[in-house]
Amino acid sequence: MVLLIKTKGKCTTDHISMAGPWLRYRGHLDNISNNMFIGATNYFNDSVNKVKNQLTGEYDEVPKVARAYKQAGIGWIVVGDENYGEGSSREHAAMEPRHLGAKAIITKSFARIHETNLKKQGLLPLTFVNPEDYDKIQEDDRFTLDLSELAPGKSMTLTVKHKDGSEEKIPLKHTMNEQQIEWFKAGSALNLIRRKNQS
Repeated sequence: MVLLIKTKGKCTTDHISMAGPWLRYRGHLDNISNNMFIGATNYFNDSVNKVKNQLTGEYDEVPKVARAYKQAGIGWIVVGDENYGEGSSREHAAMEPRHLGAKAIITKSFARIHETNLKKQGLLPLTFVNPEDYDKIQEDDRFTLDLSELAPGKSMTLTVKHKDGSEEKIPLKHTMNEQQIEWFKAGSALNLIRRKNQS
């Protein structure tokens, strides 16, 4: 996986899925996803809506880069600061990342409702065991998560491969129970319900 954005400082649900005129697209997930993370500050350049596309080396708008990764079949992660996803319980702030190919959101800490919304959408909300490990994440890193480690109450290991070829193992924790892990495996809570109703 690659890094889509490492957000700096406050990242509310409004930074993740902006409101205002965008709300007219609420019923059209693909259109409203063009507002994904356009309000979040990129840690590496202190800019808003400007991240590095690892496929081209160019900087572009966050949703465009996410779509490029999705089209190329490359999963991506987001790294966030404290109380990530605070503010209104806007479900699109979890639906849009899933729609555009996110695999995991890794933060120092989550706002509780947003963490639950991510779980419902089949994403992995993970937190650093050591919050200072946030500082180790670099713009050009590649990431691997061993999903065989995913179990209630058990920590996971993020393998980070830096551009210079060096590797680091970063411990992560989560608050997912058995049912929420099933949501993740099914791709979302709705997918799991649909599957059970069909069987």
